[in-house]
Amino acid sequence: MSLFQINFRAMVSRLWPRAAEAANVNIKVLNVTRQTQLADRAQLAGNGANRRKGLLGRDHLTCGEGLWIVPCEAVHTFWMRFSIDLVYLDRKQRIVKTRSHVRPWRLSACLRAHSVIELPAGTIRDTQTMRGDTLALNRD
Repeated sequence: MSLFQINFRAMVSRLWPRAAEAANVNIKVLNVTRQTQLADRAQLAGNGANRRKGLLGRDHLTCGEGLWIVPCEAVHTFWMRFSIDLVYLDRKQRIVKTRSHVRPWRLSACLRAHSVIELPAGTIRDTQTMRGDTLALNRD
């Protein structure tokens, strides 16, 4: 087992004692730098099946919803029906890249990222979130 797998499992077990119920847990995503809230009902996609499915099959994300994909360096919006905002994070939950209004049938990647948060289009603009900001992701 790699050091990355050990650290990821420790982080998940600290925040969500039973990983099986993690997908049903709401996560609050706060921009500590700007004192704004990006989401209050984000879901964790921390296993292969949840990461592969992502937001596929959904018609939209409402304000306050999101998906935190861990680990993740790249996403696609193939077969999606709506645009999203993307926030790429490093291991210390600092933003290393943002992408706004990513339309369906696009690819986006950040090789320095450890995870990505998918949010409703316009969230980055509305919260003035930018590269270098630090986020806090807390279990509701």
